[in-house]
Amino acid sequence: MANIISTVNVNGVRAATGKVGKGMLEWLAATEADIVCIQETRATDAQTRAALAPALAEGWYLTHAEPGVKGRAGVGILSRREPLAARVGLGSAEFDGAGRYVEADFEDVTVASVYVHTGEADTPMQDEKYRFLDAIGTHMLSRTSDFVICGDWNVAHTELDIKNWKGNVKNSGFLPGERAWIDGVLAAGYVDTVRALHPEVPGPYSWWSYRGRAYDNDAGWRIDYLLARGEIAARAKQAVVERAPTYALRWSDHAPVTVQYR
Repeated sequence: MANIISTVNVNGVRAATGKVGKGMLEWLAATEADIVCIQETRATDAQTRAALAPALAEGWYLTHAEPGVKGRAGVGILSRREPLAARVGLGSAEFDGAGRYVEADFEDVTVASVYVHTGEADTPMQDEKYRFLDAIGTHMLSRTSDFVICGDWNVAHTELDIKNWKGNVKNSGFLPGERAWIDGVLAAGYVDTVRALHPEVPGPYSWWSYRGRAYDNDAGWRIDYLLARGEIAARAKQAVVERAPTYALRWSDHAPVTVQYR
């Protein structure tokens, strides 16, 4: 049974695993998660497997969708059990080669890892972001059994999900259309498990800029979600953002978000 699921944008798997003594490999060795969804590996499958070799030698299985463009995207699922089956892409000719979506079937749940790219308001990049969200939404609505889709959505849903929301109302990541998209999937039956377990509080944030003192001041965004559908959604009992105690101990600009299920 998948009792604990984590998600984290690793901001380059080779960089994240290369931080000796305080990096991703040490986190993987310590975590109790059964499944870890990762985003922005920014590496080929061979490079990703080489970077994660110590973890794979310890028994983790990797399902990976490598980037379509060098240095961008790349998503994966690390699991303690070998998946029964796995699929890359959403059935979209535009996006299936981009390395932004992968899903894997386990005995009790299907888990997906997704990376939604950063857009830019009123540009073709933002139009592409909306098309990708539409493709994800169509796929999500087709799922009928227990399903958890995890990842970096690059969208803060409400004012509680971004510290400086007033300064970002016209910026990608907090645009009305993006926020309405999340409204739509929640209305269709998905549960934002972290928000359900932490209602009406700021954050908990999962991404902080490397600039200035954003991390020290907890001036972050909550953009890493685990959205669940089916019976598993009601089994979520604890959700934490595994924020490093100091800026120096970070191994990504995102922190792992971990949900435990009954």
